[in-house]
Amino acid sequence: MKIEYDQFFGGGRKRPPNEIEWRIELIVKRYGERSGDMKYGQRFRYNNLTQTYAKYKDIFRKRTKQKEEGTVQRHFGAAAKKIEAERAQRLAEANARYATAAAETSVFRVTCSEPEREGEKVEQLFQAFVEAKKAAGEDIARLTHAGFTEFVRKKTKDLQRQKNCSEVEYVVEVVENQVKLKALVKT
Repeated sequence: MKIEYDQFFGGGRKRPPNEIEWRIELIVKRYGERSGDMKYGQRFRYNNLTQTYAKYKDIFRKRTKQKEEGTVQRHFGAAAKKIEAERAQRLAEANARYATAAAETSVFRVTCSEPEREGEKVEQLFQAFVEAKKAAGEDIARLTHAGFTEFVRKKTKDLQRQKNCSEVEYVVEVVENQVKLKALVKT
């Protein structure tokens, strides 16, 4: 029945397969009357088949309704190629904009395992964070080196304890003119 309906919706048949649908209805009713005589496995298979049939019947009913109302959109030949070309062009433009935005945002990464001993890495991270905030036009008046170092030390130790990891990677990036400092767990 599914094949017959696909042919009908595809334009290969002029009429819907009502005769096949009628035959299937008779078979379903006939076996439904005998469901008390069925074994458990047979009843399970019968129920699966009737559910599948009901699902397809509903789908076909909706598609037939769309076809009768004329709400089915069809694109043939040159029109379809034009639509596909427009989609491809929009996709290429979106990818170009994304690539430009990605190129503009500079990302700084540094990995720390013991921030107390890795003062140079923490200093580089602090400088990158301050420069990114300045470039984004954010306020850096309350930002101190000592406070930042303490934050990195605490965050590293907390993540190492919680996630049972040895290293934490810090990422400084600008997202929509806002500077983000992310701490990512490294194994």
